[in-house]
Amino acid sequence: MDIFEKLIKNPGPIGEHSERAHGYFAFPKLGGVIGARMNFRGKEKIIWSLNNYLGLANHPRVREVDAAAAKEYGLASPMGARMMSGNTDHHEQLESELSLFVNKEATILLNYGYQGILSAIDALCSRRDIIVYDAECHACIIDGLRLHPGYRYVFKHNDIGDCEKQLRRAKEMLKTTGGGILVITEGVFGMAGDQGRLKEIAALKQQYEFRLLVDDAHGFGTMGKTGAGTGEEQGVQDQIDLYFSTFAKSMASIGAFISGPKAIVNFLRYNMRSQIFAKSLPLPIVIGNITRLELLRTEPDLRGKLWENVEKLQQGLTERGFNIGTTNSPVTPIYLQGDIPEATAMCLDLRENYNIFCSIVVYPVIPRGQIIYRLIPTAAHTDEDIKLTLDAFSEAKQKLDDLKYNVAEIPLV
Repeated sequence: MDIFEKLIKNPGPIGEHSERAHGYFAFPKLGGVIGARMNFRGKEKIIWSLNNYLGLANHPRVREVDAAAAKEYGLASPMGARMMSGNTDHHEQLESELSLFVNKEATILLNYGYQGILSAIDALCSRRDIIVYDAECHACIIDGLRLHPGYRYVFKHNDIGDCEKQLRRAKEMLKTTGGGILVITEGVFGMAGDQGRLKEIAALKQQYEFRLLVDDAHGFGTMGKTGAGTGEEQGVQDQIDLYFSTFAKSMASIGAFISGPKAIVNFLRYNMRSQIFAKSLPLPIVIGNITRLELLRTEPDLRGKLWENVEKLQQGLTERGFNIGTTNSPVTPIYLQGDIPEATAMCLDLRENYNIFCSIVVYPVIPRGQIIYRLIPTAAHTDEDIKLTLDAFSEAKQKLDDLKYNVAEIPLV
């Protein structure tokens, strides 16, 4: 069979809906200035799908610095990979300031979070090493695991008993492989919003002699007394051997970083293929990220406003009888029952008749018969945004229960 013919016949579990979904349920286009309200198909909507946690995307100082840096340097500078010709004082300044903020010896900047952590896993672990990881780790971690030529053991999500069971298996296997163990989990799981059980996992380190890598994309800037992340929140930042996060969430930018012991960060600097062979982060982005980090450190009211909105939204949903699971972070899931046709009909109603724009998650990401709406509150949302959203979901939930969204297929839009 021709490889293209095969792909056309089997476009994948999400791609099979592309003709009806594209441009509306998938790949929608939001217009206007990034914020709590934006335009979708010519109408203003309340937006709950942006990871702009602290509202920095349109902070006046951020916009000013971004514009000035772009005017001075352009997006081409610096040219080349950092190892060859793309290193600057600004890149090193951002790394130093990140290290101080997350209380680690050293930091390496990454062009993208997804490719960065994937490449880090590849660089860190040889075929002799064993990786133990949480079952609900992000896709970027799973793809990194696919590159790993050695053993890997998965433990049930946030199940410390099963984690220890897999560590025992790994420790026994090390008698054959002669390598080491890397445990990977997340600070905040981006779908359900629950924190990884970092404290309990770290407590196992002495007995099982492993290193701990934490993906804290949703925790950096939002969790902890200073915003330094979920490790700070749980009091175990010093037990995290490698701390990863992205600039694409609380900092409303692009790029990522890994912090840890200087010797290991230097190893990554010279061995991560995704950074060695990739162009350096453009200077306007780096300079803009320095300013964003400064605001994250010096304006705690932004984090305070975020959490005020989180509490109002989550408390309001709970009081109205919605199931928001076990979230203990800003990520706010709403769990409902229904299949893809009902989910898309409800989503259409919320967007067109209530002007509420939020993301739906359906099969194959979650089991058939379930719907998850994932709401991301930010510091930019207002009390009115929250009230209108709570009222809209209450009415839509009643329609779902009354079978008013029963349709044969994804509605045409």
